[in-house]
Amino acid sequence: MRIGILRQYKVSKISLTIDRGVYDVYADTSNIVRLVEGDKIQLKYYSGRVQVMKDGVDLILTTKLKFIPTTQNSVIQYNSIQPSFKSRYYQDGLEVNAASSNLALVNIVDIDNYLGGVIESEGGGGRHIEYYKVQALMSRTYALKNLKRHEKDGFQLCDGVHCQAYHNMLRHTPSINTAVKATTGMVMVDNRNSLITSYFSANCGGQTCDAAFVWNTSVPYVESFIDTFCIHTKQATWEKRVSKATWDNYLNKEFGLNQLPIGQSEERYNFVQDDRKAFYIHPSLGVPLRDLRQKFKLKSTYFSTILVGDEVVIKGRGFGHGVGLCQEGAMNMAKSGFTYEQIALFYFSNVSIIDYYRGQFFNQHEGE
Repeated sequence: MRIGILRQYKVSKISLTIDRGVYDVYADTSNIVRLVEGDKIQLKYYSGRVQVMKDGVDLILTTKLKFIPTTQNSVIQYNSIQPSFKSRYYQDGLEVNAASSNLALVNIVDIDNYLGGVIESEGGGGRHIEYYKVQALMSRTYALKNLKRHEKDGFQLCDGVHCQAYHNMLRHTPSINTAVKATTGMVMVDNRNSLITSYFSANCGGQTCDAAFVWNTSVPYVESFIDTFCIHTKQATWEKRVSKATWDNYLNKEFGLNQLPIGQSEERYNFVQDDRKAFYIHPSLGVPLRDLRQKFKLKSTYFSTILVGDEVVIKGRGFGHGVGLCQEGAMNMAKSGFTYEQIALFYFSNVSIIDYYRGQFFNQHEGE
């Protein structure tokens, strides 16, 4: 896998330390240095090139740099100098290019090592192994389906929520590695044997969401249904208050709700959402709940409102878009004894779990 890392920081200068293993460093096609455990090297963006320094000595000024591991389980520690951020660790190889005004770093990583880092970044530690297995299934399916998502940028996936969070290599939860290995190659496909889009969010609030409510497009394998596995978790409910004036100004300016007939104007504050909906109050008003969520930075679109004094009180459920797998629901299902296959098939309908690599082998054309 080619994963664009540290993109949000726009790194202009960075220090790399070999945490484990041995690396050969190539500038374009020339081997310039071998680095062993404990060795440090500094990289700096300089006039459209990568300046390479070791022990205070300039080694080379180049357009492209590659760190190729010569031993298994090799790891590099990343310590940024400009700008500053907390140290990160990534396994396997590294490619560095000079972008328009900063260094572009790409982690060239084995897919299982990548998935371990993703699952720990997304789900944290201390979870049941069946939850880690279903998250491995989800993340592998997503990765293989989206191999060309950042093709124009020179890599396959990024390390942020635009793709999948990948903030470090797997470091603290060995059972995640066990889960990844136990599900090696397993992916979810639809009834046409195509990889599905493996949607997930932190908490659905007790009812999963129709994809059309979020992205205007229905997805046949994700439906809205009651999910009681997540309703007693810390992210199951929330509350936020917005001043009546702020609420009015937004609805009037963006959606013309000041034109409501006399007698209906107070309806703008009293909204009950027992079942998930796509629009506020009524579809005829044309106020998408996703717009309100974005404007007022709400945790989800699954909320009701009431006017209390000069404030609109927003009482909500869940965290995230609510489409597909509910992570906290899946965690509780795992603790209740469900297998990862049962959890996956609870949240996704009309799908199958197959071995991706076995399928690729048997789908090869003759002579390929």
